[in-house]
Amino acid sequence: MPETHASLPANLAEHLRDNEIHVWRLAYRAEQRRAPLHALLAAYLGVEAQRLKLVNDAYGRPALDTAHGQALGFNWSHSGPHALVAVGRNITPGIDVEQQRARPRALEIARRFFSAEEAEALAALPPEQRSAAFLDLWTAKEAVLKALGRGLAFGLHRLSIARTPGGLALRRLEHDDVSAWQLHPLALDTALVAALAWRGGARHLRHFRLGDPM
Repeated sequence: MPETHASLPANLAEHLRDNEIHVWRLAYRAEQRRAPLHALLAAYLGVEAQRLKLVNDAYGRPALDTAHGQALGFNWSHSGPHALVAVGRNITPGIDVEQQRARPRALEIARRFFSAEEAEALAALPPEQRSAAFLDLWTAKEAVLKALGRGLAFGLHRLSIARTPGGLALRRLEHDDVSAWQLHPLALDTALVAALAWRGGARHLRHFRLGDPM
């Protein structure tokens, strides 16, 4: 069915448990700006979307105004006509999504901006596998940096992520304990690559597409 904001329940907070993170997939158009995000967060808070107030921190990350309390944490990412939103209580999630496509300069970019370990791992792969592997690393690094609250300005080389048979693993994060972090690739479809990260204990992930029943 078509994705529409009209299908949002009145108060999504009733469905969000403390040990969960909700991951929403939304249809997105650039001219909407933050309207889809406002609508979704307003549904969690039980307020009208036009009354929702967001502020940007020192690194440009959007956050709820303190008037809405401090319990609800969120992050969002969009690429082309797709957007993902992660929402949880008492947590600062980071999420990133990219459209799957060829990246002919993947190894060049990795050698310039990634950690030495990541660049070496990409170089060891057959050329036809590098674009997908690069996007796995890129989205994972973005997710961690967004959860950290710093973004790309922190430096992509200051954390290192490994692709393992079990998924992705955060091996190094400068001035932090990697064992305190959770990192999950998100299985969406073959057209998208996405990852979710947060600092804290394990949580149950629940996936929704706007328009699906709760």
